[in-house]
Amino acid sequence: MNIRPRFLVYAAILALGTLVATSGQAQPETARSSANVDLQKRLLQAKDDPKLAEKLLVSGAKVATFCANCHGAQGNSLNPTIPNLAAQHPTFLLLQLRKFADGTRRNEFMEGMIKALSADEKVGVALFYSSQTLPGKPSTNPTLAAKGKDIFNKNCFRCHGDNGLGDENYARIAGQQSEYLKLTLQRYKSGSGVRVDPLMAANTRLLSDSDLDAVVAHVSSLPSNAPK
Repeated sequence: MNIRPRFLVYAAILALGTLVATSGQAQPETARSSANVDLQKRLLQAKDDPKLAEKLLVSGAKVATFCANCHGAQGNSLNPTIPNLAAQHPTFLLLQLRKFADGTRRNEFMEGMIKALSADEKVGVALFYSSQTLPGKPSTNPTLAAKGKDIFNKNCFRCHGDNGLGDENYARIAGQQSEYLKLTLQRYKSGSGVRVDPLMAANTRLLSDSDLDAVVAHVSSLPSNAPK
């Protein structure tokens, strides 16, 4: 049995645990347990309290230095199969953390890492990434992107918005990594259980692989710097 992937997960958890211990020393004890804290409520508190928001941002920035190993500095991934987190909605990011924690979104590395974070660190890292800038990338295949725009405007805009900017419940997909987008759509379509969402599954089943390629070409080239 190849134990290296599991070893890397545990090593990451250990390293992150050290980071958590040093970055969270000044946090109140009531905020250390994720199980007993409503993360969305904590996020709203931060939005209404600039001092709390600043404190959580500092904590989130420290956690993000570890996340940068995969997601890149400031959430701009250098690996096309790993998503950009920059400019993503904080509420949506927290929803994804919850899905990793409860197993409705599967990734052993992420599942283990999230368990090492306190509630405030989760909210802080979501705030940190939402405040970052995601540079746009023009399409390398305008013809394919034009086809994808037509498909997007028929199937995707209702949830992700006309410009792919999403909202609190739906991902901001404009400017996202193309290979990551394609892999994600294929997972929804295949019903593998890695990504579970009935609405996405229903919509992707209607599309061919070439249709998915076209949608990816369009979405990945959408301007990502429009207001949220």
